[in-house]
Amino acid sequence: MLYFCDMNISPLLAISPIDGRYHNATKELSDYFSEYALIKYRLKVEIFYFIFLSEKKFFSLSKKQKESLVAISNGFSVEDADQIKETEKITNHDVKAVEYFLKEKLELLGAGHLKEWVHFGLTSQDVNNTAVPMLWKDALEMELLPAILNLQQHIHQLAVSWEKIPMLARTHGQPASPTRLGKELLVFVERLENQIQLFSYIPFTGKFGGATGNFNAHHIAFPKYNWIKFANEFLEDRLGLQRQQYTTQIEHYDILAAHFDAIKRINTIFLDLSRDIWSYVSMDYFKQKTKKGEVGSSAMPHKVNPIDFENAEGNLGIANALLEHLSAKLPISRLQRDLTDSTVLRNIGVPAAHTIIALKSIEKGLNKLILNEAKLKEDLDNNWAVVAEAIQTILRRENYPAPYEALKELTRGAVIDKKAIHQFISKLKVSAAVKNELKKITPYNYTGM
Repeated sequence: MLYFCDMNISPLLAISPIDGRYHNATKELSDYFSEYALIKYRLKVEIFYFIFLSEKKFFSLSKKQKESLVAISNGFSVEDADQIKETEKITNHDVKAVEYFLKEKLELLGAGHLKEWVHFGLTSQDVNNTAVPMLWKDALEMELLPAILNLQQHIHQLAVSWEKIPMLARTHGQPASPTRLGKELLVFVERLENQIQLFSYIPFTGKFGGATGNFNAHHIAFPKYNWIKFANEFLEDRLGLQRQQYTTQIEHYDILAAHFDAIKRINTIFLDLSRDIWSYVSMDYFKQKTKKGEVGSSAMPHKVNPIDFENAEGNLGIANALLEHLSAKLPISRLQRDLTDSTVLRNIGVPAAHTIIALKSIEKGLNKLILNEAKLKEDLDNNWAVVAEAIQTILRRENYPAPYEALKELTRGAVIDKKAIHQFISKLKVSAAVKNELKKITPYNYTGM
């Protein structure tokens, strides 16, 4: 019994940084994406199917036996999974090992005479293509979506706090019409909200229909029974999944691919945020809180690097590369089935883990930010040319001849300050009221609505 004992090795010996360097950030995901978790969810499907058959009067189970079976599912341990892995060494088949485990439990419950109803009429993918959607659904609802929503809420709180902070905008990297820091963060809040909403529309589906999707074995044994209705009810009422009606041996994976693409879009938004915050830090718009004993650079003592946002960017890139492959590969399978889906499907927890690492890094980075209002003010003071748009627009309103060209001549390539702008306004052939209106415009108040 060594298989799961080896999971207790030092994180320093882990091949993947998910289980090594970042173990503390991702350890909760082992409840959904580890080998143990997959076995646990497979057993749950087998037990629930067995009980459901009894409830449909194919055989009888006592109330105590049903409760005992549910308890086996709920109390499934690493030691239980280890036992199944030992059986798999003999069977060389992972789902069959689960079947044998359940049959042994039935013997102990005094229901050994019913053990051939375990896995009745099923193929392995009836179990895998329900177990995986179930663990994926639980992981999203319990871990990934809460992390996304909490981070979105954190960004929203910062946006509210900095709602009235004027900031020089930059388009093409050049000074542009001023904006407000809070509004720029609300851009990301809205983008996330839109994608989360789209994500919520995507259902969780599974396949259940025998070796080639036609209930061949079920139908030959009980030709008058409505197995389609049975399967629909089992998946929807007991497993919380929508059943795909026409399948091969495996599910379509189109819906799962939609999940991956949705997460990829959300990750792209967080990646964009990370790069923007990194840029603001590099522009000195934000300082970062320091922690006693931490080192920013091994050579330059003064440095406090925006490493959290760099970490997030790197992990989001890895996650999206894997999500791209998963969504492109899984819906493709030769004829009624090849094994490539099984190999690839075992890795769905990897991009989820890299996403979680990134979200936690962004959260950590945001908590370090200290707004440097003096630098924002300095940049606005040094870029009075950005009010040129405002001036020429009001002059257009007043039907002033060629105002754009006049401001272009004044501002392009020149260093423009408040004095230069006001001198220009004073020479305009407009009313005193308009001149007064124009002189009230500053980089601080020209921030729109």
